[in-house]
Amino acid sequence: MNSNENDRHPADYAHEPLTTREGWQRFVHHTPEPPALLTADERAGMDDLELELHQALRLDYHSELVVVNTPMVTQVINTGYELMLVNRRQLAGARRGMAVFGPAGTGKTTAVTQLGRAHELRVRRRHPQSGPEIPVVYLTVPPAATPRMLAVEFARFLALPLGARNNLADVVHSVCGVLADAGTSLVIVDEIHNLNLGTRSGAEVSDQLKYFAERIPATFVYAGIDVERIGLFSGTRGRQLASRFTPIPTTGFAYGTKLQRQQWRALIITLESALRLAEHRPGALARLDQYLHLRTAGMIGSLSHLIRAAAMRAIRDGTEKITKSHLAGVALDYAAANQPRATPGIDSAPRGTAATP
Repeated sequence: MNSNENDRHPADYAHEPLTTREGWQRFVHHTPEPPALLTADERAGMDDLELELHQALRLDYHSELVVVNTPMVTQVINTGYELMLVNRRQLAGARRGMAVFGPAGTGKTTAVTQLGRAHELRVRRRHPQSGPEIPVVYLTVPPAATPRMLAVEFARFLALPLGARNNLADVVHSVCGVLADAGTSLVIVDEIHNLNLGTRSGAEVSDQLKYFAERIPATFVYAGIDVERIGLFSGTRGRQLASRFTPIPTTGFAYGTKLQRQQWRALIITLESALRLAEHRPGALARLDQYLHLRTAGMIGSLSHLIRAAAMRAIRDGTEKITKSHLAGVALDYAAANQPRATPGIDSAPRGTAATP
């Protein structure tokens, strides 16, 4: 990394994906700044352009909102840190890894990226001047991946120049050399479900990942949807992975026991506390915890989308508070919208009932 890169502001990377070094750096160092809340009199004193700019600022803020340290996120961060400690002096043999898997919308990518962010910030705090240059690598497995495509994903994160004449061995050698020299200690491989061990190409990509794990002195973390379906832990290769990787299954939030309801309500309260709406009363959404669980099937991704979209509606229509009408008007993803409506006493399609008194 040269000095010009160090001089760039994280905002310069706004359009870079996390699978590039620049995009990853923006993610690590960016914290959404809550915009100021104005009183009704202050808003009334604004001209149309000032009000539009104020609303645009809050709409942008709610498009990000807050990352919640759910019990699963905390487990992934703690387990990942423990594995990195175990692997620190592992110079030969198989290092331990972690596989985070479950249905879509259960927060897998959020959990593993928060692990990567926490690790990189910890490294930077401890070694502000002379620490590892690239502590974390984040990449996704491309659809219908081949070993070379996977190696190119590593190279793309590192911005390594690749020519048409670079064969797989050249790319792998360059990647492993750079990451060893840069002190990389955590490699996150997302979308692992794009790898199908039942096919020849999938098996070859799995072998390539294993080779990277043996050459790069880092802890590897996989994340993907329903990895049992692709046979990640089946067969000879799968059993080898199963003996090295700690599994962290993810699910939607349940709503059966008192503890489960408390955890779901705590999640809602945390999301609600981050809202920037002038007239919204704290606790209004928490009182709708059962309704929100019914709408989202306990999926954190669906819940986050529902609350953020409702907040944007409240800004745009000037009410400045989320009502049940706002929530009911938000169209959710197919999985959440087609969950069985088994919770007693809840209207699945409410009309016009205010969330706040």
